Amino acid sequence: MKSLFKTVALITIFSFLTRLLGFVFRIILSRVVGAEGVGLYQVASSVFMVLMTIIASGLPLVISRMGATYYANKEGKKEASLITVALIYGTILSIILCLVVLAFKSVFAKLLTNEGCIMILIVMLPSLIFSAVYSVFRGALWGRGNYFALCVTEFYEQVVRIILGVLFISTSYSAMKNALNIGWTMTLACFMSMIYVLLLFFYYGGKLGKAKKDQFRPLVKQSTPITMMRVVGSFAQPLIAFIVPARLQAIGYTNSQAMSLFGVAVGMTMPLLFIPTTIIGSLSTALVPDISTAVAQNNQKHVQERVSSSIYFALFISAMFVPIFIGMGEQIGLFLYDNIMSGTLLQSSGWVLLPLGLTNITSALLNSLGLEKRSFINFGIGGIAMFISLWILPQFLGINALVWGMGIDYLIVATLNFLLIKKHVKADLKLTKKILKIFLLIIPCSALTSFVVSLAEYVFPLFITLILGGITSVTSFVMLASVMNLFDLRAFMIIAKKRLNLPKLRLKRNVKKNV
Repeated sequence: MKSLFKTVALITIFSFLTRLLGFVFRIILSRVVGAEGVGLYQVASSVFMVLMTIIASGLPLVISRMGATYYANKEGKKEASLITVALIYGTILSIILCLVVLAFKSVFAKLLTNEGCIMILIVMLPSLIFSAVYSVFRGALWGRGNYFALCVTEFYEQVVRIILGVLFISTSYSAMKNALNIGWTMTLACFMSMIYVLLLFFYYGGKLGKAKKDQFRPLVKQSTPITMMRVVGSFAQPLIAFIVPARLQAIGYTNSQAMSLFGVAVGMTMPLLFIPTTIIGSLSTALVPDISTAVAQNNQKHVQERVSSSIYFALFISAMFVPIFIGMGEQIGLFLYDNIMSGTLLQSSGWVLLPLGLTNITSALLNSLGLEKRSFINFGIGGIAMFISLWILPQFLGINALVWGMGIDYLIVATLNFLLIKKHVKADLKLTKKILKIFLLIIPCSALTSFVVSLAEYVFPLFITLILGGITSVTSFVMLASVMNLFDLRAFMIIAKKRLNLPKLRLKRNVKKNV
């Protein structure tokens, strides 16, 4: 099995670069297309992304897991048959969705509230078919552990979208024309990405086989809960956008004030809370074929080690960011958005990082272990608790009810997932003491960060203050974790030296390895 260290690093780097390109693309759109054109595209895109979720969420994950099992057992014919069945299923499903939109065009036009938006949606419909094919071959590469090809395909798509955007979009066009052109860039980028991943699949030795009926049922059965979870999540966002402002207005806020507070929370604060999930998401991607292969080989010890170390890693990374947000949240809000409210909300929501990180990693582990149905049930229980909280808590907490509602949701899901994983792997994961120690670390690190930042503000500009605060927070957290035997700093330095080919460091040879 490939080094998880290298895999996570590779996926994290490419994920960062891909998101950076996506950010650049949004800047180009906002500057060239203008607010109206972007708005028209976003309205059409909101419906399109729900359709895309149905196509490209559960299918590649299940293909990667089942494919990894066949690949590990050297069952090439079954692997090839699985890919063929998935291609047929995904293509048919995507065509059906396209036909539904075209058949109920008038209904979708009313839903989108703008006649031009339905044209943009229709222009993007072929992307569903291209993405269905793309997802199957990408899932096959994922199952074989070819993470470089996996990462390059996403990066390639963003590059193509930017190039096509520059070619197709112009300030001389009308807002509607530019919005249509953005839709065309999506369709063409998906087509070119499909061709690219197809070439990579065959280049790396992939094959198609005879479609067998016995492959169809497990594929649909296992992918449906994952797809449903993602689709329900897509629909949950509009409901939250309706409930929270309505409840704020019910306790005395004006419509303008309620929408402003909601905009600050969702548009400014929440994106920052998901920063640690970039690293955790990389680990989640690497775990699916890794654990699936271990299960196929009946390597229970490897499964237990991966589960335990992955949960601990996710918690450690999440906890490392908490003192940063608690200790200098206000300053981050001022620097990024020139908005003190976003910073205050960031401070009060820092604790959410812990259950959020655990939810992300435990959900990935459940999917890797073939427990996607139970994962969907846990997701539903947490969602119900969140909506109840969002209805009741605003009268006591105001906009902070959104933070607490999400936190309660993640806490419930993470707890249920953890208990299920522990029961399934039939082993003591030995994480309780480590988790309690990590919680204790957050308090002094947050206090020290806040103290350093409050002093630095009197001397340095805000940017320098944030750098000093960030260095203080991370350094103190890592040093205290090392003292409490939660993180082996010497072992990490040795690993880094080997990976980066650094000159020899004068370190003791006897290094105690931590999980």
